[in-house]
Amino acid sequence: MNRFFYIACMLLIVTACEPSSEQTNDSEDLENFLEQVEKENNEEGPVIYSASWISSNFITYDSQKVIADYATRYTLKSLERARKASEFDNIETSSKNRRMLDILKGSFVMPPPLDKELASELSQISTSLEAMYGSGEYCFEENDCYDLEAFESIIDNSRDPNELIKAWQGWHEISKPMRPMYMRMVEIGNQGSIDLGYNGLSDLWFSKYDMPAQDFLNDTDRVWEEVKPLYDALHCHVRWKLSEHYGEEIVSKEKPLPVHLLGNMWGQSWSNIYDLVYEENPEAMSVNVTRIIEEKALDEIEMVEYAEDFFISIGFEPLPETFWERSLFVKPRDRSVVCHASAWNLDPANNDLRIKMCIERNEEDFITIHHELGHIFYYQAYNHLPTLFQGGANDGFHEAFGDLLSLSVTPDYLKNIDFISAKDAEEAKKDPIGLLMKQALEGVVVIPWALMLDKWRSGVFDGNIDETNLNASWWAMREQYQGITSPSYRSEEFFDPGAKYHIPGNTPYTRYYLARIMQYQFHESLCNHINYDGYLHECSIYGSKAAGDKIISTMAMGESMPWQDAFENITDSRELSGKSIMNYYAPLMEWLEEQNKDRTCGWD
Repeated sequence: MNRFFYIACMLLIVTACEPSSEQTNDSEDLENFLEQVEKENNEEGPVIYSASWISSNFITYDSQKVIADYATRYTLKSLERARKASEFDNIETSSKNRRMLDILKGSFVMPPPLDKELASELSQISTSLEAMYGSGEYCFEENDCYDLEAFESIIDNSRDPNELIKAWQGWHEISKPMRPMYMRMVEIGNQGSIDLGYNGLSDLWFSKYDMPAQDFLNDTDRVWEEVKPLYDALHCHVRWKLSEHYGEEIVSKEKPLPVHLLGNMWGQSWSNIYDLVYEENPEAMSVNVTRIIEEKALDEIEMVEYAEDFFISIGFEPLPETFWERSLFVKPRDRSVVCHASAWNLDPANNDLRIKMCIERNEEDFITIHHELGHIFYYQAYNHLPTLFQGGANDGFHEAFGDLLSLSVTPDYLKNIDFISAKDAEEAKKDPIGLLMKQALEGVVVIPWALMLDKWRSGVFDGNIDETNLNASWWAMREQYQGITSPSYRSEEFFDPGAKYHIPGNTPYTRYYLARIMQYQFHESLCNHINYDGYLHECSIYGSKAAGDKIISTMAMGESMPWQDAFENITDSRELSGKSIMNYYAPLMEWLEEQNKDRTCGWD
């Protein structure tokens, strides 16, 4: 019972204490309000999502103008809804309605104040930043121009340190103009967050996890401490091997790793330098999925079909025909698009699901496709719910389910889909360290990066990081968490955070940290559920309806209840833990400790 209502009843104890007409009207108003929200979401949502789809796939002056206008109007409406939802804070209602109200109030990433001019300015800034990233190109001289795809190709494949540093510096030139726009966006967003009753953007962002924000942040730090020994051991080994390859004058055996040498533009994955840091057992077969894709002459759509088959094998329904008709699989030659892979739920009522991805025929994109379809099948599982509950249990769930299947891309899985023979699968298992090393160079390496990025952004939101130290703080935190440094001096003239899509795209990143932690917990739990007896890293849930039932029933909950309930449904636990990661990589950790016993580790 509402506390105020209870006191009022006690004061009027001599009369029958029934709900007042005001309370009744408030309850009716609430039901009417939520019904109206649902109606508008179903009617207007698909149109807005289509406008966003066009702006991301046809980057033109007109498409950006249209989406900026739509975004302004939608943001203002959402803000009005949030304000209206707060009016019902003190009435007694069902847990379902209360959760819907909380979702409405916390639905913003970058809320403007309830001011048309500021909302319009914020929308224009957000749209411009994303367009600057999507169409980003740097020319060293006339007719020597590169976009992100071209720069990434160099970073991913070259072993020439001079070529690598040139490519890295070139791409990081594109984010310089973003700096003042980004800070203005934060200024407006902070004001809007305060108007909604939060202490600022940071408070808004971290208040969405069904627990006090500080408790949640303490939890993420606790789990990182559980995982950090594995990352530190991996870092030590990789640094030693890169120093051997490039020479100690380029890679010191005691200092942070230069980011441009790690095989990824942002150093968030080191999988492309696998051959430099691990010498495979010559008696074991190395599975090269890129080569298999080339040998099978698979096209982009066929790669997607393999990923769909995985989900079908565990009990999901096939994707609708519209998915194949309306998705973007190949980079167009005639226009600029945002190539960053993404999954779209444009019209839930009509199951209009799509991915947007400039697929390259290689192992990395083969895995990425499985990830994006994880989002798609999650949408499909919860699209029956009211629109306000059409979301992941928390924002990490979507990414976790997307990543989950990558752990099942084992030699046995590749055998089952006829990528390799049964004999080859057994041969591949002879070198478990090689398999685990390849996975850890992505699956473990990304964890401190995913944790650090929003810690930096939170500092900017709170004002602890200001315009005088944006870049310096970025690299200080990258060194602290990742043991990574820039390849050259980076003054405050630069805005290196903007060279990562999620900063100008304004996408929270803690979700990826949560996803990585939960991914391994999900995997271990599912393997236990199907009574798998063997090494955890060799377990694949491909073809298991029992595992699929667990996944589907959890996905179907959407955002309708606290994330801890959904988490418990699949893991039988309500607590995040790094222990599953450590269990998964236990053989690798033992091997790394042996390799590092006579090496200097750490970077302080």
